[in-house]
Amino acid sequence: MKKNVKIIPLGGVREEGKDLFAVEINNNSIFILDCGSKFPLDEMLGVDYVIPDFTYLRENQDKIVGVFLTSGQLDSIGSLPYFLSEFDVPVFGTELTIKLAEQLVAKNKQAKHFHDFHIISDSSEIVFDDGTVSFFGVTHSIPDAVGIAIQTKLGSVVYSGDFKFDQTVPAEYRADYSAIAAVGKHKVLALLCDSRNAEDQGTVAEEQQVQDYLIDVFDFQASRIIVTCLADHLLRLQEIINAAATTGRKIFFANDKSKSILETALATDKVKNPDPNLFIQSEKELNQLAPEDVIILHIGQPGEAMRSLADMASQRNPRVQIQSGDLVLLATTPFRSMDNEWARTRDLIYQDDATVTSISDNLNLASDATRSDIQMMTSLTHPNYFIPVQGEYRQLQAAAEAVYATGMPADRVIIPAKGDVIEFDEKGMQLSQAVPASDTMIDGIGVGDIGNIVLRDRSVLAQDGVFIAVVTIDRKKKLIVEKPKVTSRGFIYAKSNQALLNEASDVVEKAVRSNLDNKDFDWGFLKQDVREKLSSFLYKKTDRRPVILPVIMEVNQHHRRSKNKKKK
Repeated sequence: MKKNVKIIPLGGVREEGKDLFAVEINNNSIFILDCGSKFPLDEMLGVDYVIPDFTYLRENQDKIVGVFLTSGQLDSIGSLPYFLSEFDVPVFGTELTIKLAEQLVAKNKQAKHFHDFHIISDSSEIVFDDGTVSFFGVTHSIPDAVGIAIQTKLGSVVYSGDFKFDQTVPAEYRADYSAIAAVGKHKVLALLCDSRNAEDQGTVAEEQQVQDYLIDVFDFQASRIIVTCLADHLLRLQEIINAAATTGRKIFFANDKSKSILETALATDKVKNPDPNLFIQSEKELNQLAPEDVIILHIGQPGEAMRSLADMASQRNPRVQIQSGDLVLLATTPFRSMDNEWARTRDLIYQDDATVTSISDNLNLASDATRSDIQMMTSLTHPNYFIPVQGEYRQLQAAAEAVYATGMPADRVIIPAKGDVIEFDEKGMQLSQAVPASDTMIDGIGVGDIGNIVLRDRSVLAQDGVFIAVVTIDRKKKLIVEKPKVTSRGFIYAKSNQALLNEASDVVEKAVRSNLDNKDFDWGFLKQDVREKLSSFLYKKTDRRPVILPVIMEVNQHHRRSKNKKKK
């Protein structure tokens, strides 16, 4: 049998999130590393989540041996419910990762009956026909995070997952340097390395500095503090809990939607509560406390914090309203795609005479590997090939430049695109024919039914609106039964533009009449002709192109004859 290893990134490269890497060994076994999602870009109007394209996996589903997860964050587990609604394969992860994965899958109607989850530890080793899977502990913003190594006849494929090196984190977050070094003592064919923070060449704040900063802020501020944090950034949540307990403040949850992640972490002792009376149970108890004794905590997914703060500032949140003198503290750095929304939210908060700050305004934060961390991971594992993943192109390029500085030859560094098939055999490496790897968009219960055409139409509707023309015709008599009716939504204000609407109605009537007089009458051509004539007219008058919907109705001739017979 020919020995080969294929590494196929179906997500997680040249983008932010949506990690999914397929490792295919000897054309026989496929190991799936992470199964994540990402949040939509601004132009993806109405889209809730974006997940990888499963086409290649569907075509080879009999080869899949399992899904191996590195952490419980959405960029690692977010598409798991949609994957498991199609594929019945085992899922492996650490205790907290599996707990969070089970919660996520249980919310999906198609996947909620799946129960083939397996808890591993960073010392576990799972033997399959074509490879042996082992794990090593890494430092990340969530406990129980691991890297993965798949040992093959050609060497190991090592996937770092999200990681960083920090000696000051609590014991349960610490990287296992000896385990990583042990992987590097044997031949490592390729290292798939976290690159999200590869551009950062400065000094990153240690987590102990973050802890001290929060204690200072909580102690110094003589008013309420409203803190926002990502729900799955459990290390930061632990630091907030510690700081509140140290300074004698009580925590009130501004929302209940995403508390389940924190509650799961507390129940499994992955997040520790030093004070059993730390959490405020009711709004009545909140109102009885002095402002300087209160922390109002909002946890959620990216975007939820911005919307929640905007509601608090606009007095629309029924539980919490921002008051004069409040301090709003952003405990995790907003995603780059949310810069505009965050700027608008800050402005609303300042209008309420409150103050806004972010930890990242004062400390250089990082939950992912910096340039020096990437170099250390490469030095510990000694890979033959380096493949930067988990980042946009400029970040992958920065990671490549980081390992060039360590002496890694340029021909041993591969910056992949989604769908690339990086194939290794006994002769070396080559790029095989790419596989499908487009974005699959989730909109409500719809999976994959939103494509570029739908997004384009939504964009046009958002910018120029819709224009509707309704006409009733008698095709047999070649008559327009009544004058066309036109209306619009999001295009013009009808009451102020009645003349334009009347002219548009005349354009529609003229187009329909010319088609009725044509011997080769065709319904499709009639609608297209109305659409084109109306589009040209409206663009000439307004310099805008709304979505045009012609509705052509025909009177029922048979029905009219029957009524006439009854009358006679």
